[in-house]
Amino acid sequence: MSREHEWVDEEAGPVVRPYAVTRGRTKPTSSSALDLLATVVSTGLPAPAKAELSSQHRRLLTFVTGKAKPLAEVASDLSLPVAVVRVLLGDLLDHGLVTVRPPRDKAVAPSESLLREVINGLRAL
Repeated sequence: MSREHEWVDEEAGPVVRPYAVTRGRTKPTSSSALDLLATVVSTGLPAPAKAELSSQHRRLLTFVTGKAKPLAEVASDLSLPVAVVRVLLGDLLDHGLVTVRPPRDKAVAPSESLLREVINGLRAL
């Protein structure tokens, strides 16, 4: 092994720069904002014949099939930077292969007092 590559061991696997995964793009092509807490789920539609999906696109699509997951969780579980996941999701959105739902508004979420009442009610059972 050459001296310049000593820091890479067999356990590290292949080293691929994020810009290589996104083909040099830094922003999603989709106009929608992709919040960290937005949930992502596959639409179940087949990929169009003209769609050029990379292995990372397919991996992401497989990961969000069946159950909606927050964007932050998707990035973490796939070991990809959030910016890369946003670009890949933008591509999948453009092809209609995923649905992205914005995070729930705090005004719609139950209040702390309501949650405490539920907990107290459950304890009383």
